[in-house]
Amino acid sequence: MAKKSYNSELKKYCLSQGIDLFGVANVEEIKKDFLISPNLQEKLNCAVSLGVRLSSGVLQEIKEAPTKLYFHHYRTVNVYLDQTALKVCHFIERKNYLAVPIPASQIVDWEKQTGHLSHKHIGVLAGLGWIGRNNLLVNKKLGCHFRLATILTDMPLKADKPGKDSCAGCKLCMEVCPAGAIKEKPEDFAHLVCFEKLKEFQKQRLTDQYICGVCVNVCRGGK
Repeated sequence: MAKKSYNSELKKYCLSQGIDLFGVANVEEIKKDFLISPNLQEKLNCAVSLGVRLSSGVLQEIKEAPTKLYFHHYRTVNVYLDQTALKVCHFIERKNYLAVPIPASQIVDWEKQTGHLSHKHIGVLAGLGWIGRNNLLVNKKLGCHFRLATILTDMPLKADKPGKDSCAGCKLCMEVCPAGAIKEKPEDFAHLVCFEKLKEFQKQRLTDQYICGVCVNVCRGGK
């Protein structure tokens, strides 16, 4: 007898906790690249992608550089995501399955801008959007106005399918990027050029973390 799928029950719980985006991805083919223990890699074939929207009002203050208000908001949403992911893990564990929350913003290598795994690529696999020219996950309704966290689990869940949307002719992020790091093709995004600009913002004491938000503000997804 096939195992029960918990998609509907889990999604309902996540939405009740204030989650705006929910998707499920099968990560069996990519989990070897995760920076987690081999023991966990072997057991966890499923990823739950969670997204929480950013305040459009806070983002609108951003023009050519990040603001202190955005910096505080960015950290607050990350904490909210992490706390919610912990609650979701407890929900899963009460069903007698494994669940590992991956932090919304914990960078392992700043030069390469990598963490334990890529939230945005899992978001693509989970059907939440596509990788835009700005190298961020773009959602059809929210654009880039959200943050992500991921939960790895062995709970029986049906994986969502990646969408077929794209940025099409929109180049707003290219036009406003203060570093000139955003190119026509997403794969040509200049990571190090972007990172140098982030370091410049940090040295100017605009923020105490390597963030920008300029391209995030202008992104409108499928609108």
